[in-house]
Parts: sequence; structure tokens; C-alpha cells
Amino acid sequence: MSRRFVIRTRDLILAIVLMLIGGGSIFILTRTELIIAGTNFTSIGLLLAGLIFYSGVIVIVSMFTDETYLAIALLLPSVVAVAIFVYGFIFWSVRVSLSQWKGLLPDYTWVGLQQYTYLFHDTRFLIDVRNTAVFTVGFIAGCLILGLGLAILLDQRLRGEALFRGIFLFPMAISFIASGVVWSWLMNPATGNRITGINLIFKSLGLDFLISLWHSSPQPWGMVFTVLPAVWQLSGFTMALYLGGIRSISDDLREAARVDGATEFEIYRYIILPMLQPVTLSAVIILGHMSLKIFDLIVALGHKDLRLDVPGIYMWTTTFDGYNYAQGAAIGILMLVSVAVLVVPYLVQNMRTETQL
Repeated sequence: MSRRFVIRTRDLILAIVLMLIGGGSIFILTRTELIIAGTNFTSIGLLLAGLIFYSGVIVIVSMFTDETYLAIALLLPSVVAVAIFVYGFIFWSVRVSLSQWKGLLPDYTWVGLQQYTYLFHDTRFLIDVRNTAVFTVGFIAGCLILGLGLAILLDQRLRGEALFRGIFLFPMAISFIASGVVWSWLMNPATGNRITGINLIFKSLGLDFLISLWHSSPQPWGMVFTVLPAVWQLSGFTMALYLGGIRSISDDLREAARVDGATEFEIYRYIILPMLQPVTLSAVIILGHMSLKIFDLIVALGHKDLRLDVPGIYMWTTTFDGYNYAQGAAIGILMLVSVAVLVVPYLVQNMRTETQL
């Protein structure tokens, strides 16, 4: 492909103007502050000035007939931002976790794996790991079972399928904080005159034996009940994955099985479900990484109740309440490793599959 540089006068003038405006603004803002209504907007001004300047660079790059240069120029800011604000901060967190920084003043004194050793002997952290394991197993199992059941139900070509699909997917649009607040009211363990939510419904129906302490129950049952709002919120997402997988299976396979005398149950068991294994794996990876770093739902439900403690909450309280930045960073790195162990093999397998295709 030709790599010629074709000068277009209008584009060149536009690029020069943009670069002059952006560069001039950067020069000014590095020497004076941008104050508007008593608020310092210098950082935002520098960001906008940088974008204006780089827009001029992109206009110049677009004059190359080879669009590869333009694609690189468009992707470069994102690559740099990810490199700095994701991977750069990860490496910085690793360095902090290997120090003894405790307090507001940084202390990068090297202590090796001391923070990690302490965590693996810390009773609270071990309880957090157990709670996370209970939540992850229940969350994934509940979403897979309920999602698959809903997908099979919608696959029967019911009337109003679009309406039901929207209803099942709607909870996914709600944040974990919002759903946690609502479910904390629904699963209110209060009794007597303060009884509310689901317990009040049970009492009104004369089903007092079903009244429960919900997430305030002794462990591990308290953690099991926290799975309910999470499953309610993400089962619709799992349903959408399964429904898409089912609809992608050729109807000819089903018809051939029916001709051979297979029942609908046998069709699902021996044909559809085995072909949905890639969908199941994708769902497990997505749901698993969400459950391993769960934070907001637990906070909304338990309000930092130690019985519902998870690594995310422990990291927050250790770092921002206890000012133990080194230990907080170590907890964060362990959470990252747990997610990476689940996600990285899946990504590698996908890359290999795409390469083979």
C-alpha cells in the first residue's frame, strides 16, 4: 500500500491552528492557574488543551494515504492512558505492598513479602476468603441455573417474549449499591413492630416459620443469603447469554433428532446443553470475576458487618480507615491475582482459538 503524504491545504491550516491553540493553552496553563467561580480548573484545562493539540496531530497524520498511521494515531492515547493508569498503578501497588508504608507519610522501606505473610496468618483475611468462596459458588450456580431455565422458557417462542426478556434483563441496569439498599429493606431481620419486607409478607400469610434473619444469620448462611440479590440482578444477563447460544443452534439438528424419536428433554440434554459449553464457560468467567471483587453490594447490605466481610471491604478499611497502605495494597494485589487466575487462561484460550481460525 502506498505511504505517500498528500498535503491538503485546508487540513494543513486546520492542523496548524489546532496545534497552536492547544500548544499555546498548555504553555499558559503551566504558568498560571485557571480559576472559575473560585474553583481551580487548571487540570481540566490542560487536558482539553492536550486534546486540541493532539487533534491537530491526527489531522496531519490523516494526510497519509496509508490509513495504518491514522489508526495508530487514534489508538495511541488510549494505549498510553491504559499503560499509565492501569498497568502503571498496578506496578506501583505491587511496590507499595512490598514496603512498610503505614500512616499518611509515604514509607517505601523494603520489607519483601512481609505484608502477604501477615495476611495468610490473619484470621479476618481467612474469613474473608471463606466468605468470598461461599458467595462465588452460590452466585455462579444460582445465575447459571436460573439463567438457563429462563432461556429455555423463552426459547419456547412464548407470546410477549420481548416483554419478558426486557423484564428479566432490567435488574442488570441497576447498580449493586441501589439493589443492595432495596434488598437490605426486603431482608430486614427486625421482628415485632419493626418487621418489614419479606418477613412481613410471611407474617401476614401466617408463615411465621419462614421468617428469617437473612444476611444476619450465623455464617455461612448469612453469606448465602447475600447471594439472593446478586442472583436476582445478574440472572437476566446469564439468560441473555444462554438464549443467544440456543438461538444460534441450527433448527435442522433439532428436527433431525425429533425424526429419530428424541424427546424435547433428550434434545436439550444431548444436543443443546453440550453445545452451550462455551457459553457456560464465558458466563462462569464473567460472573466469577465479578464475585471475587464484590464490594458495593455487601456494603449496602451489611454496612461493614464483619460477619459479611470480604477482601474488598477489608482492603478499604485497612487503607482508608487504618492508613495501612502497604497492607491494603497487598490485599488489592491478592484480589487481582485471584481474578487473573480465572480470566487469563480464558483469554489465552480465546486468542489461540482465533489464531487457529
